[in-house]
Amino acid sequence: MPKVPDGFHRVRGHIRRNPKPKSAKRLSGWTIAGLLAGVWLWAQVFGLGESTATTPPADPKPATSAPADR
Repeated sequence: MPKVPDGFHRVRGHIRRNPKPKSAKRLSGWTIAGLLAGVWLWAQVFGLGESTATTPPADPKPATSAPADR
């Protein structure tokens, strides 16, 4: 039997990598997608961006009062 390299162990006739500690576990792609979907759904239900968006009132007067000279 060949020697198992460091960081690996033998399981049922094949070599596997040793498990990493739980603290090093990262978020999976599905977890990130679920969080983004939750934020989007929250914004749809509670109107995250609609309360801050205000349109300025329409002003029919011209901005300048100087007459046009030709």
